[in-house]
Amino acid sequence: MSISVRDTRFRLLPMRTRMPFRYGIATVRKLQHLILQVAALVDGEEVEGHSADHLAPRWFVKDPTLTVEDEVQLLLSVIQHACQLAEELREVPSPFDLWWEVYQAQMAWAHQENIAPLVASFGVSLIERAAIDAFCRAKRVSFAQALRRNMLGLDLGRIHPSLRGAEPGNYLPAEPLREIIVRHTVGLSDPLTDADIPPNERLDDGLPQSLEDCIQHYGLTHFKIKLGGDAHADHERLRALSRLLSGTFYFTLDANEMYPDIEAFRSLWEHVCADAALTEFRRALLFVEQPLARDEALSERTHQELLRWRDKPPVIIDESDAELRSLATALDIGYHGCSVKSCKGVFKGIVNLCLAESLSRQGRGVLISGEDLTTVPPISLLQDLALMANLGIPHVERNSYHYFRGLTMLSQDEQDRLLATYPDLFTRHPLGFVVMHVTGGRVSTTGVAKTAFGQQ
Repeated sequence: MSISVRDTRFRLLPMRTRMPFRYGIATVRKLQHLILQVAALVDGEEVEGHSADHLAPRWFVKDPTLTVEDEVQLLLSVIQHACQLAEELREVPSPFDLWWEVYQAQMAWAHQENIAPLVASFGVSLIERAAIDAFCRAKRVSFAQALRRNMLGLDLGRIHPSLRGAEPGNYLPAEPLREIIVRHTVGLSDPLTDADIPPNERLDDGLPQSLEDCIQHYGLTHFKIKLGGDAHADHERLRALSRLLSGTFYFTLDANEMYPDIEAFRSLWEHVCADAALTEFRRALLFVEQPLARDEALSERTHQELLRWRDKPPVIIDESDAELRSLATALDIGYHGCSVKSCKGVFKGIVNLCLAESLSRQGRGVLISGEDLTTVPPISLLQDLALMANLGIPHVERNSYHYFRGLTMLSQDEQDRLLATYPDLFTRHPLGFVVMHVTGGRVSTTGVAKTAFGQQ
């Protein structure tokens, strides 16, 4: 078996959100979406593979001195370098080996150029996803089949030595999930009720805008609540949400690195715990995601504070999950797990899930969550859903259906094609455009799980 990359090409698709998406230090109204096409040779057969993702501002790099244009150029530079490395690479035995070789060379280059690992690995992830797609197409197998038969060549022990000799099929569910619970993002600028929407900001595009309207329209039960790093404002927003959310619901908190240190976040949490009005609400918390700035999150000082904090909530890393062994480091420090995101790497996410399952079988619970970088059709959403379904992650942050007006960033022909190909995942809105079909707070993954890698 062999695979090599013959050529790579990408194009940029400008996109606009239907409403501002505010997280961390970013407020997104427009952004560039990159679609990568890879020409690969798999056992002598020429085949194309694709991947895609947003060049998301203020997530990979949180440097307020850089302009959004600066960030885009930085992300493009790491993507171009990863593409060059892939094209220069000799034939290798498997997609995993291709990813490994490109990753190692990219990280060495990034270290010399003083480029952060989270940024550099993003470029590799796009090559990786396209290579997986090309391989599965060439072999006429689904991602689910290739993964469980380990046709992709994963060597788990190469990343986590404790998994040496094991294969993904030892730890993954027997088959991919047929549906996933949507964990709806509540951005920092999202209106909670219709009354919170100023008249000049009210949308008339056929889709719900306020959180209360989204809950009713989509049947939502799971939520991802953004925190802004201002303890008083965050506390008050949680109180407002506790008055809105009712019945059986669950939520996570995501601070996107906005708290400077563990003491600042602990102060917020202790105020929340002392607030009788939040007692029932707090019991619905699943975990807290990346409250601390990445330079502080894995520090020795944080380690000591986490050890001393006996009644802390479950906390996972996201932006700090920048290198291959970041999860193992975080678990040693006192965190409870990490997130899986396609933009951080498919193989890394798979191996981290296997490590978590291995540790769980030994009696140590580890959290592996599914999070979103506002993935959208026609490629990134479908590949991400295929990954999450195959890992068996039951609820995943999803937000593109909320911040974008369905699939209107695509041509009508492309919308119609996706609807015809995935009638379980998409539906036609009464106004004629195609939208993701969220019903009962869930989306179907039956269609995407049968594909090469998220695509027919």
